[in-house]
Amino acid sequence: MASRRFFIKNLALGILGSGFIGQKISAGQAHQPGQDKVIKGESAKLLIKNSEHPQPANFDRLPLSWYKATVKRLKERVGEKGIKAVVLQNPWNIIYFTGLFHSSTERPFYAVIPVEEDALYWYHPGLDRDLVTTWWSTENEYYFDYLHAEVGHPEKGQVVRGKTVDLFEWLLNGLKKRGFGDKVIGIDTELPPSRLQKAKNVLPQARFEDISDICLRMRMVKTPEEIALIQRAMNYFSQIHAYARDYILERGTDATDFEVAEAAQQYGVNLIMREIKRDGRPHSAVGITVSISCRTGVATAYPHPNQFFHKKIERGDALQVAGVVRIGGYGGELYRYFQIAPWDKHREKLWEVVTECVHIQERESRAGRTCAEVAAKIHEYQVKMGVNKYIYHRPAHGQGMEGHQAPWLALGDQTVLEEGMTFSVEPGLYDPENGFGYNPSDCLLVTRKKGVLMSSVPYTKEWMFLKL
Repeated sequence: MASRRFFIKNLALGILGSGFIGQKISAGQAHQPGQDKVIKGESAKLLIKNSEHPQPANFDRLPLSWYKATVKRLKERVGEKGIKAVVLQNPWNIIYFTGLFHSSTERPFYAVIPVEEDALYWYHPGLDRDLVTTWWSTENEYYFDYLHAEVGHPEKGQVVRGKTVDLFEWLLNGLKKRGFGDKVIGIDTELPPSRLQKAKNVLPQARFEDISDICLRMRMVKTPEEIALIQRAMNYFSQIHAYARDYILERGTDATDFEVAEAAQQYGVNLIMREIKRDGRPHSAVGITVSISCRTGVATAYPHPNQFFHKKIERGDALQVAGVVRIGGYGGELYRYFQIAPWDKHREKLWEVVTECVHIQERESRAGRTCAEVAAKIHEYQVKMGVNKYIYHRPAHGQGMEGHQAPWLALGDQTVLEEGMTFSVEPGLYDPENGFGYNPSDCLLVTRKKGVLMSSVPYTKEWMFLKL
């Protein structure tokens, strides 16, 4: 097994070798909001400078060369199974392997990768034809829209009402045309019986093999370049949290949780977009998410509340600032769980247990452990501290472009942790009877010796116990 020094060294070499230079956090940056509401405060000075953080990227998205190298790795893995062509239809797999960021709707969208050719073929809806042809594409075929009529192409002057085209059979005929009618074809989604029957009808000599597990395993373990983008996103997110904390301290009980979230989100968007190179055309400024939420009072007492958050902040409230930030598709969650004065010993105890569980996950999340082992350590401590009635969920989930991603830090997941995996950090506790709860999150990077929390926001009472 590679040493931690080897892992970190190669992480740095991978980034520097690509000409990537990291963006550092500075205390002043969190207080230069441009056209945002100017908030005075010094929260950014409390952000942690962690020498274990990977070097953050100064690129806005992964380069095309990364995607081509990743497809090469995929071809090597599926080639061992005798597979001659790969069909990607899961939108996250399409984005991960090809780099084509696109919207996923009811419209079928397929990427076909021949294992023994240097080619990428697309079968897609017509509204995305400009995205496809201006990105990595050897050849493309498109249908007008869903539901597609035979020879119905208004954009070509053919306004024809006709028989509805089965778009899966359309794909199968495309595979036949390209010479895969009698080959082993890997597909990233398990086919239901109805589609298997269609495949037998159109391609009776072909065999389809589910490669979804191979695709997911590749996405679960991040490369140095992916980790660099995550770190850049988490650096921005740390600054957003500093702004949100200052906003709460300045506006106090005059503010609503909705107002805090809106102000922090606007600040975050402006902060990030000032540094994103873009010309308004496709393939730049892709995979960017700045989603900030805030809830105060009784809404914090439920893991997944279903009510809209619009409540004045009050003294004695528990308050959560949460959300997701991504750059080029990469980033993660970052939540902090505040307590507004006054508070009692019961609240303080639950807050302290949650915080210690964060550090248990940090210490235990080293390569070679299983997800279940780490989850058990956290749950055992919770039970030991007598707070089991406030436990509602597993401590964490894997993180990826889609948000929740395998593996799961749960008692039933025996997956072995590997260096480069990333997780949320959510050992939350909830007390609906007393109207409060505390749930953190972060992006935790698995290394050989421990988990590294990629944010710079402290887990301290100085940061989270506030007097307004």
